[in-house]
Amino acid sequence: MTNTQEIAPQAIGALRYYWEDMTPGLQFETASRTVTEADVVSFAALSADYNRVHVDADYAAGTSWGKRIAHGMLVASILSGLNTRTVVNQLLEPSLIGMLEVNFRFPRPTLIGDTIKGSIEVCGRRETSDPARGIVEFRRVAFNQKGEAVCECLVKMMVSRRPAAAEAH
Repeated sequence: MTNTQEIAPQAIGALRYYWEDMTPGLQFETASRTVTEADVVSFAALSADYNRVHVDADYAAGTSWGKRIAHGMLVASILSGLNTRTVVNQLLEPSLIGMLEVNFRFPRPTLIGDTIKGSIEVCGRRETSDPARGIVEFRRVAFNQKGEAVCECLVKMMVSRRPAAAEAH
């Protein structure tokens, strides 16, 4: 991809990132989103996860957090969704072949009403036996409005390589 400062609007649709563009150290941020009561209730219904700490205010009041918390997987899903809205991901999307692995960690709970924002970093990449594709590892972290990490995940994706690179092998 070129580092041009100006791109004609009609040329945007032709832009595309490949494995080669995902260099380790590349970082970008997402927009933010507030986790609502409706999100938690809808996720409980969708996932059938009615753990009381998520859906029972009286029970949750007696926990160390003092109120209901969002499901970890809901927070991870929101982080994933925020990632898809970034320009980097939208330019990479045509080259995404598939998700290979995801590992989650939840260092703090997300409370209903918290606003989360994501930080994404390319933390590694490697070639595969097929010269038309490679593996990219992303580190995604969701931070609440206090700047506290609430969800950390490592995501390995299979990504198409630039056609010229595949043909060179």
